[in-house]
Amino acid sequence: MNDHNELLLQTSALDVGYRGQAVVRGLDLAVRGGEMVCLLGANGAGKTTVLQTLAGELPAVAGAVRLFGQATGAPLYRRVRQGLAYITDERSLIFGLSVRDNLSLRGGSVAAALELFPELEPLLARPAALLSGGEQQMVTVARSLAASPRLLIADELSMGLAPRVVDRLLQRLRDAADSGLAVLLVEQHVAKALACCDRGYVLSRGRLALSGSSEALQQRHQDIEKAYITG
Repeated sequence: MNDHNELLLQTSALDVGYRGQAVVRGLDLAVRGGEMVCLLGANGAGKTTVLQTLAGELPAVAGAVRLFGQATGAPLYRRVRQGLAYITDERSLIFGLSVRDNLSLRGGSVAAALELFPELEPLLARPAALLSGGEQQMVTVARSLAASPRLLIADELSMGLAPRVVDRLLQRLRDAADSGLAVLLVEQHVAKALACCDRGYVLSRGRLALSGSSEALQQRHQDIEKAYITG
């Protein structure tokens, strides 16, 4: 990973939604290589819809997405070939396959995945369906990072997981960002997200309500709470 400071993801006046109806409007955001950025907001604020559009699962309603320096309307599989990793809020494992086979699906090295999460090594022969939620998410993150993407987009990594596991997952993403990966993260735990990210954006009522460095946003917790209350 050697994309430090390169602008890898940018949106301009982006409207996202379904069947031409926008649920988030006028979104301008950017993520550079080597930084970890969080997208925050209440349930229903449109965070997942934004990520689906950035990943190519949904077409933009209006505005533009630039990926790796080029405007794009490409579908997800093409963006993945260009260097995108996308972790959805549903763990995308094949439950009938072993941990080893799941780790191999993206073409990355199983050895590299195990360096990230050594505790998976004794589980390599186990079907993914028999893993705990935290172990399943470790497999998902390890597989994505082992494929050496340039940009990783992750939606609610922490959902239903113990705080200790959440901290471990976020630290691995932080380490990867420090090595040059660009990370955009939707996270329900605001304090944890701001503690590990460089910058953040806060959505409210379909618009960007706040943005800034994590340090600045940590000083504006009342404004963030207000954004969550108003949706």
